[in-house]
Amino acid sequence: MKKKLTENLGLKIGSVLFAALLWLLVTNINNPATTHRVNNVRVTIINGEVLTSQGKMYEVLDDSDVLDYVAITGPKTVMSNISGGDLVAIADMNKLTADNTIPIELSTVQYNESLDSIRASSSVVKLRVEDRKSISIPLKAETSGTLQEGYIIGDVTTDQNLVRVSGPESVISMIETAEVNVGITGFTGDIGTNAEIKLYDADGKEVPKDKLTMNISTVGVNVEILGTKSIPLRFAASGTPANGYRATGVVNSSPESVLLAGKGSVLRNLSVIEIPDTEIDISGATGDVTTTVDIRPYLSGSVEMADAEFDGNVSVTVKVEQEVTRSITISESNIVIENLPEQYEGVISTYEEEFPIQVRGLAEEVNALDASQIRGVVDINRLLETGVIEELGEGYYDVNLSFNLPDTVSLRENITVRLNIRERDD
Repeated sequence: MKKKLTENLGLKIGSVLFAALLWLLVTNINNPATTHRVNNVRVTIINGEVLTSQGKMYEVLDDSDVLDYVAITGPKTVMSNISGGDLVAIADMNKLTADNTIPIELSTVQYNESLDSIRASSSVVKLRVEDRKSISIPLKAETSGTLQEGYIIGDVTTDQNLVRVSGPESVISMIETAEVNVGITGFTGDIGTNAEIKLYDADGKEVPKDKLTMNISTVGVNVEILGTKSIPLRFAASGTPANGYRATGVVNSSPESVLLAGKGSVLRNLSVIEIPDTEIDISGATGDVTTTVDIRPYLSGSVEMADAEFDGNVSVTVKVEQEVTRSITISESNIVIENLPEQYEGVISTYEEEFPIQVRGLAEEVNALDASQIRGVVDINRLLETGVIEELGEGYYDVNLSFNLPDTVSLRENITVRLNIRERDD
C-alpha cells in the first residue's frame, strides 16, 4: 500500500493543485469580485448627548460628515443584492479623540461577512467642540419707511421685552442687539403686527441663527401713529413797569408756535397754548424783558412734542417802552355836554376859543391821535354821581373835562372849564 501511495507522488500532487486552480478559475469566471461605488454618503453621528450633557456643543467642520464616495468590493452574486440604501456610515461620539475627530465605521445592513472590503474617501468626522452659552437680550423695536405727511411715530412697544438665545459661545459672543422692524409706509393709523426677531453684531451685521436656539422667533409689535398740528403760543406778563414805562402789549416768542403730536380728535380741539402770566414778571422794567419759558407743563397729557429734538424751552420777549407826552390843541367848539335834562341848557366857557391838552402814552399811540376827532365831554350824570354837582339846578360850576381818548392814552393834567346851567326860556 505504501508503495502504491507514494508511487508517482509528484504527479498526484500536481493533479490536486491543478484541480484547485481549475475550481478557482471556474468560480471567478461564474462569480467574479466586483466593486460598487456610492457617492455622497451621509455619516450619522450617534450618542451626541455625551457632549451636550457636559454643557458643550459641536459643529461638523469641512462637511466631513458627508463622504465623497464609499467603495464596496465583494463577489458579484453578493454585490448584486446590495444598494446604496444598505450602506451604513456611523460616527460614535463615545470615540471622540483628543483632536476632536470621530472615526467613521462603515458596514452594510447585511452581507458584511461576504464582502471583501469597504473603503471611503475619508476615515474621520472632524468637529469643533465648544461650550454652550445662553444669554437674555433686550428687544429693540425699529420702524422703516415713510408715513404720510402730517403724521409721526408715537410709542413703539413689543409684547415681550427680552429674548433668550442659546448656542455656541463663539456665536453668542458676537451678538450685540436683538431687533424687530416694522414697515410703516403709507399708514395713518396705529399698527399691530408680528415681526421676526433678528440678531446683530456690534457692526450692525446680522448674525446667522442656524446654529442658535431662541425661546421666541417672532414678537407682537404695536406702533402708535400720531397726527401733527402746529399750535400757536400765547403769553401774558404780570407786574407793572417802572414809573413812566408801560408794556406795549406786544409779546414775541421764538418759536411762535410748536408742532404737537396726538390723536386727531385731540388736535382738532386744540387752537392755542395759553401760558399764564406767572411765568413772566415785568415789575420795575425800563425796557424789553426777555426770559425763557418751559412750555411743557402747560401741554395736556394727551399731546406731545412732535419734534423729539425740541426741549420745550421758548425765548419770550415782552416789549416795554417809555411813555411820551404830546400837546394837542382842542377847539372850544369840540366840547359837548351829555345827559343834560331837556329843561336846561348849558354853556361852556374856556376863556379861549382854543386850548392845549397834554396827553401821555406810548409813542405809537399818541402820535396816531387826530386832534380834529378829539372831543371834550361834560357828563352831567357823572358829575352828579361824583358829587361835583349835588343837585342839578341853575348856576355856574367849575368842572373837569373828560376826553374821548383811547384807554391806553391818559390826560397828563386835568382841564377845568366853567359850566353855566340855566333853564330854557321856551
